[in-house]
Amino acid sequence: MDERSAAVARATAWRLVGKRPTVLWLTGLSGAGKSTIASAAALKLQALGYHCVVLDGDEMRQGLCQGLGFSDAERTENIRRVAEVARLFSQNGAIVLAALITPQQRQRTLARHVIGADAFVEVFVDAPLAVAEARDPKGLYRRARAGQLPGFTGIDARYEPPLWPHMKLNTADSTCEQAVQALLGYLYGRGVVS
Repeated sequence: MDERSAAVARATAWRLVGKRPTVLWLTGLSGAGKSTIASAAALKLQALGYHCVVLDGDEMRQGLCQGLGFSDAERTENIRRVAEVARLFSQNGAIVLAALITPQQRQRTLARHVIGADAFVEVFVDAPLAVAEARDPKGLYRRARAGQLPGFTGIDARYEPPLWPHMKLNTADSTCEQAVQALLGYLYGRGVVS
């Protein structure tokens, strides 16, 4: 399907579901708070009567992306698959919250291309490495420092912060509730929720 046909299909889907498709793509280091914020925001939106889907990077790797490793090519394929799923859910009426590290700008550009620039909202969940590592909810940084997780983002693999995200949530200085309220405010302003 060419870009024009895809745009027509998206516009038709918007009219059918009565709202603009939206994928909030939360990117940031492991431990920055992406999944916590996505889950809390989904609960708030569901309480308001909106259909939401959370696509968590760790959960996606246990199912749809099972078997993919962490080489550059495999990480990119992981992002592509999740973006395809996000696009399908959003075009069928769900507000999608995708929480994935997505360490490289070109991977986020790929996700935007797959989803469609009109539906893609890049949310940088920003926590300095020291803060994310201090949280270390899954013990991944400890394992990476011990050499058990080669290529771990933030330790031996670089994270490229987004240059111009739609939103930046500084989770070192704000609570999960404040981040969720900022996301909801953005969605109100965009006309996704009312």
